[in-house]
Amino acid sequence: MIQVHDLHRHFGGFRAVDGASLTVATGSITGLIGPNGAGKSTLFNVIAGVLPPTSGRVMMDGEDITGLPPHELFHKGLLRTFQMAHEFSSMTVRENLMMVPASQTGETLWNTWLARGRIRREEQALRARADEVLEFLTIGHLAEEKAGNLSGGQKKLLELGRCMMVEAKVVFLDEVGAGVNRTLLGTIGDAIVRLNRERGYTFCVIEHDMDFIGKLCDPVIVMAEGKVLAEGPAAHIMENEAVIEAYLGRGLKNKATVNA
Repeated sequence: MIQVHDLHRHFGGFRAVDGASLTVATGSITGLIGPNGAGKSTLFNVIAGVLPPTSGRVMMDGEDITGLPPHELFHKGLLRTFQMAHEFSSMTVRENLMMVPASQTGETLWNTWLARGRIRREEQALRARADEVLEFLTIGHLAEEKAGNLSGGQKKLLELGRCMMVEAKVVFLDEVGAGVNRTLLGTIGDAIVRLNRERGYTFCVIEHDMDFIGKLCDPVIVMAEGKVLAEGPAAHIMENEAVIEAYLGRGLKNKATVNA
């Protein structure tokens, strides 16, 4: 689905991403881990068009998408969430979902006068779709709640819901577990797995909770100092001497658990 070739992103003399190359396979849930400052979020931002690359290429389904802006990538099915949820706090949860699909008839002032029937039918269909998404995510009871009143975990579920309102192909999730309690994190993990298995979504997930990564992701890619350090199944990654050294600052000969 995604191929990254020798990607660089520099900020002055600082090389946040320094020649990273990786692949996100179609239909996978790929984990991306690494110590703070490894370049993970910057890599996501470059892939998703939030930042232009200094050099290198990003391919999606064989198409060069390097440097395309986020709204164009949205229409191609590439979506990216952020560590801090970006909800419309004064709108209800259902309204947050209904506004996601692009090119709605009611977005044009002229149509609000001449196409009221079509607008009404579209809104009814969007409302039904939003309610279906909320039930899938087990937060249907929050449909009328203001999004700003949700907990951190509920906001992360809402972000997943927004991805479900369009035909997403690949979703980049940045620290989906940040500020989320264990129960809701399990709910989020279950939703990701169901979207992957039942609806064919491809995911790439940045996360520091290695239990979550281990249960959810295969393969796991490790970044350090802007480069890809290792890749493989979670169990192998946890025993990789170079990975342990990147996290802990020293090599360990005995089996160690990496607390990312």
